[in-house]
Amino acid sequence: MVTATPYDIISPEMRKALYLKSLYNIARIDAGEDLPGDTEDENKYTRAAELFQEWLAEGVLKGQDQDCFYAYETEYVSGGEKKNLRGFFGLVRLEPFGSGSIYPHEATHSKARTDRLNLLKATRANTSPVFSIYDSPDGGAARAVDKAVCRPPFLEAPDPDGFKHRLWVIDQPADIEAIKSDLRDKPVFIADGHHRYETALENKRQMCESGCNGDEHYNYVLMFLANISGGGLTILPTHRLVETGRANELPDCLGQYFDIVQLRPDEDISEAIRPGKDKNVLGLLTGKGKYRLAFRDTGKDLLHVHPSLKRLDVVILHELVFKKLFHPDRVVYEMSAPLAEAQVAEGLYQAAFFLNPTGVADVKEAALAGQRMPPKSTYFYPKIMTGFVMSRF
Repeated sequence: MVTATPYDIISPEMRKALYLKSLYNIARIDAGEDLPGDTEDENKYTRAAELFQEWLAEGVLKGQDQDCFYAYETEYVSGGEKKNLRGFFGLVRLEPFGSGSIYPHEATHSKARTDRLNLLKATRANTSPVFSIYDSPDGGAARAVDKAVCRPPFLEAPDPDGFKHRLWVIDQPADIEAIKSDLRDKPVFIADGHHRYETALENKRQMCESGCNGDEHYNYVLMFLANISGGGLTILPTHRLVETGRANELPDCLGQYFDIVQLRPDEDISEAIRPGKDKNVLGLLTGKGKYRLAFRDTGKDLLHVHPSLKRLDVVILHELVFKKLFHPDRVVYEMSAPLAEAQVAEGLYQAAFFLNPTGVADVKEAALAGQRMPPKSTYFYPKIMTGFVMSRF
C-alpha cells in the first residue's frame, strides 16, 4: 500500500503501520517522523525531499507530460447509506482570501502552517491536495468526470475503512475545456486543507518578493474539487474532549444558556442529541453522568457573532461555553463518540462535549460571508487519499 490518509489524521501508531506497509508509502514524505539527533540540515523535511527525488529517479513516481485533469471516485457508506463521491484533481490559481473566488470556512493553527511550509519548500511540491467544493447544478465538469469513470481506472487503492478510491486521466481537449469553463465563474470553498492552502499562499508571497510574472508553478495549488450538487458529500461531527478542574460544576453552570436533561447511563448520547423541536442541541459527559443540552436562544447571547454563524452548534459551544462560562485548560478533538466516552471513563479527560455535524449549506454561507468557524468545525468524509496525484514545481 503506497497511499495514505491526509497527514493531519495520521497518528504516530498509524504512521508506523503505514511505514511497514511499503518502503514507498507516501506517508514517508507527507507525514515524516522526527528522529533523535535531527538538526537544521538533517530532519524530516530534508529526508522527505531526498525520498521525493529518489522516487522520481527510480520511476516510483511518474510525471504526466500533457495537460490533463484527473477524475476521482470513491463509493462509501455513512450512517448506513451508500454514497458516491466524485470529483477531479487540478491546479487552481492561488488568490488571497477576500480578493477572489476562493473561500475558507475554518480558522487555522500557526504550528500546522509552519510544518506544511517547511515540507513545501523542501520538496518543491504539493504532496497532498486541498479538498475543495463548488456548486454547479449544470454540472459541466461533472459530466466530464462521469464520462471518464466509465473506463477502467488508471489507479485504484483502498482506504483504512476498506472503501476503494479510483483515479482516471482526463486528457481530451473538449473535456478539459468543459471543466475549465464550468469552474471559471464559480466560487470555490475550501472543505479540508486550509493549512495547505495558506502555506501555498505564503510560499507564493516569498517566491514573488524578487518578482514573478504570475505563470510560475508556485502561483497554483493542487486541489481536489467536488460538486456540491453531486450529493456525494458527507460532513461528520468532531467532538471535544476537555481537561478541566471544574468538570463537576459543568451541569449546573450551563443552565444559564441551556435546558438540561440528564440521560440514562445506557442511552446513546449521539442519538439523544439529534435535533428535533430544539434546533441546537449538545451532549455533555462528565464523571457525574450524561446530559442533553438544548440551547435557549434569547436573541441576546450571541450579538457579537455574525448571523451566518449564530445557529451553529460548534459556535455556540466555543463562544458561550468555552469563552464565557468556563475556560478549559485544554481542548482535544475526537471523531469517535464511543472513543470520547471511553477516554472520559478512563480519566484521561474530565469531560466531553458532543456535537451534531455542520451542514454543507452552513459551510457555504459562512464562507461567502467571509466568516471563519472554530478549528475542526467540519470533518468531510471520506478523506481524499494522499499519493494518487502530486504537483511538482
